[in-house]
Amino acid sequence: MKHISILVPEGNNNLSSIVGSYKILTRANSLWREKRGRERYYIELLGTSDQVFFHGGQFSVKTQRRISSCRRTNLIIIPSLNHHFEEAIRSNGELITWIVDQYKNGAEVASICTGAFLLASSGLLNGRSCSTHWGFAHTFQKMFPQVRLQTNQLITDENGIYTNGGAYSFLNLLLYLVEKYFDREIAIRCSKIFQIELDRFSQSPFIIFSGMKSHDDEVIKQAQFYMEDHVATRLSIEELAAKFALGRRNFDRRFVKATGLTPVEYMQRIKIEAAKKEMEVSRKNINEIMYEVGYSDTKAFRTVFRKVTGMSPLEYRSRFNKEAIF
Repeated sequence: MKHISILVPEGNNNLSSIVGSYKILTRANSLWREKRGRERYYIELLGTSDQVFFHGGQFSVKTQRRISSCRRTNLIIIPSLNHHFEEAIRSNGELITWIVDQYKNGAEVASICTGAFLLASSGLLNGRSCSTHWGFAHTFQKMFPQVRLQTNQLITDENGIYTNGGAYSFLNLLLYLVEKYFDREIAIRCSKIFQIELDRFSQSPFIIFSGMKSHDDEVIKQAQFYMEDHVATRLSIEELAAKFALGRRNFDRRFVKATGLTPVEYMQRIKIEAAKKEMEVSRKNINEIMYEVGYSDTKAFRTVFRKVTGMSPLEYRSRFNKEAIF
C-alpha cells in the first residue's frame, strides 16, 4: 500500500493544519474503500519525537512513527509553522534532511501556508514557484530570494512540489491533492462533506507546467514568468523579445532550446490550461472564459483549444464539469 506522511515538526506550530490534513485524507481513504473494497493509502503522523506540544502545552500530538523508521513515502505534508521561522528551521534540521532524501527518492511534497519556510530551507524550492501567507511575503523573500514567490496564487504545482496560500486555504490544497491522489469524484464528495469550495484556483489564472523551468537560461526563465503573469494579455512576441533585450530569432531559438516549445506555443498552452481549469470548476460560459484568457476571436480560441486538448471547449467542459450550466 502507498504511503502518505503528515509531518509534526518540532516547535509550537499550527495544530489545525495537521488535524485538518489527517481528517480530510483519512475520509478520502474511507470513501475509496467504499468504492474499491480497500484503502488506497496508509496515512501516518510522522516526526522526530513521540509527542509534540502546541499552544503552550494546552494541546499535543502523538506521532505514530519517527521519520528514522520510514524509509519510503509517496506524499509528504508539511503543516503551517509558527511565526518564529528561523527557530523552526533550526529545530527541524533532521526533518528537513529527511524531506530532501524522500523527494530525491520519488516522493512528492506539499507545504501548507508558512510551512513553505521549512520547505524552502531544504533548497527544493530554489528556482521554482511558491505560495505562502501574504502577510509573511516580505520575510520570505528576504530569507529565500532564489525562490519565485507568488502570493497571488492559491496553489502552486511544479515538479511534484505543491504549496498554498495562508491560513485555512490549506483545505483547498487538500482537495486538490485528494483529486490527484484519489479521483475527482472523491474530491467532490469531500468538498461537500467538509463544505469546502471546490474552486481552488480563484487566485491562480494559469497552470505551472512540470519540467518547463528545469533549465539554466535565466533570461528565458524570466520571460516564462512574465508570460505566466500576463496570461490574460495579448502579448506580442517581438515586444517580449525586445523587453529582454533579444532579437526575435535569437529569442525563439533560446526559448525552444530551454522549454521545447516556441514562445507562441508556450503562451497558447498557458492560456488553454487556464481556460481548462475554469471549465472544470466554474459556471462561466465559454465566451467569458475565452475573454479572460486573452482571446477575442472565437474561431482561433476553439482551434487552439482542440489542438492542445484534442476536443472542443464544449466537449471538454461536458466531460470534466458535470454540474456546468450551458
